[in-house]
Amino acid sequence: MFIRSFNAVEKAGDFVSISHGKSRALRVILKSDGLGFSLSEARCGAGNASKLWYKNHWEANYVRAGHGALVNTETGQTWSLEPGLLYCVGPNDRHSVVNSVDPLRIVSVFNPPIEGFETHDEDGAYPPTGTPPAGPPKMFVRSQKEARDAGNFMATDDGMVTSVRMLTAADKLGFSLNRVSLKASREQDLWYKHHWEANLVLNGAFDVTDQATGELHSLQTGDVYCVGPEDRHHLHARSDIELISIFNPPLSGQESHDEDGSYPPNGPVPPGPG
Repeated sequence: MFIRSFNAVEKAGDFVSISHGKSRALRVILKSDGLGFSLSEARCGAGNASKLWYKNHWEANYVRAGHGALVNTETGQTWSLEPGLLYCVGPNDRHSVVNSVDPLRIVSVFNPPIEGFETHDEDGAYPPTGTPPAGPPKMFVRSQKEARDAGNFMATDDGMVTSVRMLTAADKLGFSLNRVSLKASREQDLWYKHHWEANLVLNGAFDVTDQATGELHSLQTGDVYCVGPEDRHHLHARSDIELISIFNPPLSGQESHDEDGSYPPNGPVPPGPG
């Protein structure tokens, strides 16, 4: 288990300038962490239009705050961006992100994972950091309602935990992404013995206890905790919680926890940190 924090990165001023100075990025999970994906957040000031083309990567983006537009610059197709929406772009997708009124905060997951120092070149790309996953033929946008309507939704019998599987193994990006909600006072023992999972706290406060060592981590909005096959852990929600959970190998979208708090195996497990 290891803990990272967007709050700590921001406090330290460890931003990376991207989009030719139009935006900045905070990066908390990198290629060196061995999870098979990286995790960052882009902060885009109002009044910007960034032309991008991730010709060496697939990128999944969860809109955390703000409003704007995503434009396929090859076809002109345009989608409105708002909190809770997911959009994914890959090597075939020249696109533009426009936020003429609102600042945007976008949680970005890259595969292959980036190293952490990258900034955009003249094409709006990052340099190669590995082999991109197969991915779908073209970029796509997905709402939580669309994921629910597709049957990619799970809830506990008591209704205290819900999980919208917004990105699944079928999308072929090499990771999956869930939007998870927990009610205050929920407690749960978990052990992802067949996966690595990274969790970003979007809202709320809770405790994670490493059951091997007894060490307790008190987490809040902006914190990230990562658990793998060696990490039996216990969750205790001190308030209502909202999370983004990223799994590698990716989930199918239909999994439920077994008696150990695990999901069934569905692919090779990444090595994790050294």
